[in-house]
Amino acid sequence: MCTVCGCSEGEVKIEGHEGHAHGHSHDHTHIHGHSHDHSHAHGHHHHDHDHHHHHGDHHGGHSHDHSHAHSHEDQHDHSGIESDGDNIHFGKGPAHAHVAGLSQSRMVQIEQDILGKNNQYAAQNRVRFEQQSLFVLNLVSSPGSGKTTLLTETINRIKDRYTVGVIEGDQQTANDADRIRETGVQAIQINTGKGCHLDAHMVGHAMENFSGMTGGVLFIENVGNLVCPASFDLGEAAKVSILSVTEGEDKPLKYPDMFHASELMILNKTDLLPYLDFDVEKCIEYAKRVNPEIRIIQLSAKSGEGMQEWLIGSTPNGQPSLNRVFIFCNNR
Repeated sequence: MCTVCGCSEGEVKIEGHEGHAHGHSHDHTHIHGHSHDHSHAHGHHHHDHDHHHHHGDHHGGHSHDHSHAHSHEDQHDHSGIESDGDNIHFGKGPAHAHVAGLSQSRMVQIEQDILGKNNQYAAQNRVRFEQQSLFVLNLVSSPGSGKTTLLTETINRIKDRYTVGVIEGDQQTANDADRIRETGVQAIQINTGKGCHLDAHMVGHAMENFSGMTGGVLFIENVGNLVCPASFDLGEAAKVSILSVTEGEDKPLKYPDMFHASELMILNKTDLLPYLDFDVEKCIEYAKRVNPEIRIIQLSAKSGEGMQEWLIGSTPNGQPSLNRVFIFCNNR
């Protein structure tokens, strides 16, 4: 998973922060099993980050003038690997993942450190969202599921009644944020570089651009990825998984963490069902197997079919789904 694979390396760009340096104190945990403290004071924002990543022969711009003692345990740890005929499973250990050169115990510690720090930032975000009376949804999916199209259609249907803001997450470009801005609402683009997900700290920085927004709904469109975003709390009220019928009905079984973490699954692009070999009932069964409490809405953002249920339909706790936004705002 991304807490140990090194995908968080690379430059993060947040619109509205161009030209503003950020002071960061980094605790870098390397594949060779020890930590280095690198303090950088070069701006008016100061945050502590835990960055855990690999280094090959070249250290990505960091100069290290010391030798590295590699753990024998790390080099030869085969725990968590199971073979069954032609199938090999690398996620059976305590860390539920495998990285060459890291022991299971070390991976667990790295994950706890990273997610613990992220959860602190998520708690800060929740306080901010509450202070600004914002209802926040984290939209997650694989690339190409249609979440930006769904988001623009949703915005066009509610923007005249409620204040709406959007934080967009992609590795590169501001294409999706530009599409959102065409609806007339504010959108801030976060480019994660090599990162495969948004984290709570990035969202906290992006929120500086929404300081004047109160009493509305904030959509966070996460990086297209059904793995890593499942683990990272952004401070949202709920995760909403969007699954396109073009992806295959077994996605909830292949990526169970994401669907287990989501309160709602939207089965999108249903207008294409007549042209596809997609078993809707099996997909629902698989999602319920992973998360018995998950609410499932079938819709087409393109044709508009099912959009009304997304806007006012019921959730397992008896409250409307997106309409909770309206209730939340009207009670302020």
